[in-house]
Amino acid sequence: MALGPRLDLRQSQSLVMTPQLQQAIKLLALSNLEIETFIGDALEANPLLEAGELRSDEAPPAEDIPTEPASADAPSAEEPALDIDRSAIDQDRDTGDGEWGAGGAGAPPDDLPGIEERSSDTPSLADHLDAQIGSVTGDAREEFVARHLIGLLDEAGYLRSTLREVSDDLAIPITEVERALSKVQALEPTGVGARDLGECLALQAKEADRYDPCMARLIDNLELVARGEFARLKRMCDVDDEDFADMLSELREYDPKPGLAYGTDIQAAVVPDILITAAKGGGWDIALNEATLPRLVVNRGYYVELREGCTDKESQGWLNEKLGDANWLIKALDQRQKTILKVASQIVTKQGGFFVNGVSELKPLTLREVAEEIDMHESTVSRVTSNKYLHCERGTFELKYFFMSGVGGGADGEGGASSESVKARIKALTDAEEPKKILSDDKLVELLKAEGFDLARRTVAKYREAMGIGSSVQRRRAKKIAGI
Repeated sequence: MALGPRLDLRQSQSLVMTPQLQQAIKLLALSNLEIETFIGDALEANPLLEAGELRSDEAPPAEDIPTEPASADAPSAEEPALDIDRSAIDQDRDTGDGEWGAGGAGAPPDDLPGIEERSSDTPSLADHLDAQIGSVTGDAREEFVARHLIGLLDEAGYLRSTLREVSDDLAIPITEVERALSKVQALEPTGVGARDLGECLALQAKEADRYDPCMARLIDNLELVARGEFARLKRMCDVDDEDFADMLSELREYDPKPGLAYGTDIQAAVVPDILITAAKGGGWDIALNEATLPRLVVNRGYYVELREGCTDKESQGWLNEKLGDANWLIKALDQRQKTILKVASQIVTKQGGFFVNGVSELKPLTLREVAEEIDMHESTVSRVTSNKYLHCERGTFELKYFFMSGVGGGADGEGGASSESVKARIKALTDAEEPKKILSDDKLVELLKAEGFDLARRTVAKYREAMGIGSSVQRRRAKKIAGI
């Protein structure tokens, strides 16, 4: 066979992401407040863009999600009407042609700063605590409550809401809130999660192994320290002058506002991206928070004025480029809104029990499930749920909190029940057991399997211990002592 150069033609396919598609994908991951900043930059860079006010008759319609499954003849609740009327894009002034980048003029503006450049390198207090909480909580439910508490902390790190308020908002026992708060208070910096100055200092004293009875009395009487009644404090603490001086010196080294070391965080005063309200006819209304979404339009009058003054090809090319940039951004933001509404509607449909009865009704839910329902890629759903907050009657929650794996299903955690529902059944079974018929873990596995929960014995034991329920031997002894 002769060796020599030759020319071959080969046909292949490859996926190339255009710059505008890359920017559109990045827009999905931004919160409404970050979008507001992005739009501000775009307005400065493009003279054809103009911010307009959204009139009440132009607002995109809210999604109506029924509480009950739709009948066979009715439209499916999982396929809400998402064809938003975008009359908000003024047709008299919007000169778009309906396609992203049509005619080669749809590329995103090159002179806009990259989205990733606007993120801060300094972690906020909430970010710092969120990064730690997963390693100290025992299960998804406790982690959910703990993250909710983190979201309620002020910039100094104090919890200003009462435990009863949190208990009522989440529809869970106050003991669960207390356990979750103890996990938050175990995080760094020491002192966060305190409800007052005394508790903040006490947490730091305990961390330093200085919280003895004398220090406890001193912290319990901080008002006397403020008034300078040191003689009275020494008698109360039963210490001499030297020990008292050491105690005061130790106290002054503690940080009364540990959260301030991390600066102000947007999450300290979270502005929700999605608003959920109960519909008059039943179900839920889902709407974007328009207060944080400026309306963008193309200033057609200014475009016509500039076009008349552009006589050379260079200036005409610049004007066409700016027009394409403006049309692209308007359409990209419109697509972002539609995608967020699709994902939010599915979350409300799947987790409808939470909005009615609280965290105990949370069900297993994965990004893939939502992605399949709305016919989008899982990565798109992941971006949509990042940095987005949902506000309902129970409070404000990050979208990612509504996703959790199931137990008792397949290897991927799908098809089973949520850990909360499993725990509820274990607790109900152990509460109802008779003193002479205490249920072993093997018996619990058998009873749960009869109810459709296919769990391993070690899983049942793990959930039982996480709820503070003792072994069968311990429960039998406790009920015997109690005379039950």
